[in-house]
Amino acid sequence: MKLLLATRSVHKAAEVARILETAPGGAYRLVTLEDESVPWSAAEESLEPFETFEENAASKARYFADLTGLPTVADDSGLEVAALDGRPGVRTRRFAPLERYPGLERDDANNSHLLESLRGLPRAERGARYVCVACYMDPRTGDTAHFRGEAPGRIVTRPRGQGGFGYDPLFLDMDTGRTYAQLTSDEKHERSHRGRAFRALAAYLRS
Repeated sequence: MKLLLATRSVHKAAEVARILETAPGGAYRLVTLEDESVPWSAAEESLEPFETFEENAASKARYFADLTGLPTVADDSGLEVAALDGRPGVRTRRFAPLERYPGLERDDANNSHLLESLRGLPRAERGARYVCVACYMDPRTGDTAHFRGEAPGRIVTRPRGQGGFGYDPLFLDMDTGRTYAQLTSDEKHERSHRGRAFRALAAYLRS
């Protein structure tokens, strides 16, 4: 069967494709919105208004499943920092006020804002976790399932590494002592929140 990945993010699509490619096989073929020629709509801007990753992932999955008639998986992911009371959380991508960081791309602005928000905090108080919730919906059967992955870590004081995207240059994996941006893609997927969530999805689809 076709399994539609409901994201416009090239980085996320590549990560998910690689995670599922290396997971034990299932009877599905991952396709993207581009593969299915699904045009962008302004309605997509309002698909994530909720306060939980679960609700936002379900909102996106439901929208694209209804639109295409295909079994669909969508995820909502974010960074939760203990010293910031769990922020940025569901607003991870929209964390930085861009007007304060003219000329910076969104990822760079978000990283700069996070470092400013944690300035002066000692290592012991910089704990964080990445969270990913993947929601699977099959409009043909009404089947719905959520899969949550979490990865603990710590926010370093300056960016390290050239790989990954988002907050990866600041997110330290405690087991390896390297940031996600310093890990290879396969090393990152083995440990990451998204890897854990989508491997659970793959196991569900095999069952």
